[in-house]
Amino acid sequence: MPIFWLTQELQFPDPHMTGKEGILAVGGDLSIERLLLAYKMGLYPWFNPEDPVLWWCPDPRFVVFPDEVKVSKSMRPYFNQKKFKVTFDQDFEGVITGCQRTPRKGQTGSTWLTEEMKTSYTELHEQGLCHSVEVWKEDELVGGLYGISMGKCFFGESMFATESNASKFGFITLVRKLREKDFWLIDCQQPTDHLISLGARGIPRKDFLELLRKNEKEETRLGDWNEWLNN
Repeated sequence: MPIFWLTQELQFPDPHMTGKEGILAVGGDLSIERLLLAYKMGLYPWFNPEDPVLWWCPDPRFVVFPDEVKVSKSMRPYFNQKKFKVTFDQDFEGVITGCQRTPRKGQTGSTWLTEEMKTSYTELHEQGLCHSVEVWKEDELVGGLYGISMGKCFFGESMFATESNASKFGFITLVRKLREKDFWLIDCQQPTDHLISLGARGIPRKDFLELLRKNEKEETRLGDWNEWLNN
C-alpha cells in the first residue's frame, strides 16, 4: 500500500488503505479541524520533532473494552487503601507537561510530544473535547493521562507517572468511570506491556473502523468531566 502525501486540503485517504507498517499519510498540520477529522476516521499523529507529521492507523488496533480492564493483585491494595486521589480536567496543563517531560522507554532527549502538539491538544481541552486524568498523592501530581473523547469512545494519547503505579491507578479509575457512562472502548493505539497488563488487546483494524462509523451517531459529552464522571 502507498503512503500518501497530504496537501492543505482538509481530507485523508481511506484508512482501510493503510499498509502493514501502519502509516497512512505524511504531512498536513495539527489544526483542530484536521485532528478531529483524523480521530473520527481512526487516525492519530505520531512523529519525531524534526520530521513531518505522520498519520497512523495500525492493524491490529489495541483497545481496552471497559468490561475487560484488569486489576492485578498487586494493584488491589492501592484501591483498598485509597493510596491516590483521582480527578478529571483539573490540571490539564500539569498532565500534558508531565507526559511531555517523560521520555518513552529507550528514548533520550526531547519526547515525541512537541510544543505544537501540546498547543493543539490544549486547545481541544479548552473546547471540551480533550480530557485529563490527574493522580494525586496528597497535593502532588504524581501521574495522569489525557485523550480525546468522541461519542462513546475515548482515544488515549499519553500517560505519565512519577510514583509507582500512579498511571495504572488513574487509567483503571477512568475506565471504571467510563464503563458507568456506557462507553464502548478506550483506544490505546499501539501495544505496550504496560497496557497489555491492564487488559488491552488487539482487534482487527476493519472492526475498529466499523465501530467508529457507528460511533458517529453517538452524542459527545463536552466540557469539564470532573463532576460528570463523579456523579
